[in-house]
Amino acid sequence: MAKALLGYVGGSDPRLLAEMRRLQQRVQDLESELVRIQSENDALTAAAAHQGESLLDSIDLDVTKAEPALT
Repeated sequence: MAKALLGYVGGSDPRLLAEMRRLQQRVQDLESELVRIQSENDALTAAAAHQGESLLDSIDLDVTKAEPALT
C-alpha cells in the first residue's frame, strides 16, 4: 500500500520531471523577456518625454497677443 501511495504522490516519473523542467525554462524565458521589454519601454518613455519637451520649446506662444475665444 505504501508503495502505491508513493507512486501516486509523484515518485520520479520521467515525463513529469521533463515537463517540470520545460515549464521552469519557459518561466525563465518569460521573465527575461519581461525585463528586456520593461527596459525598452523605459527607454522609449524617456525618449518620448525628451521629444515632448523639445516640441513644446519649439512652439512660440505669445500670450499678450491672445485673441478672445468665440462665444
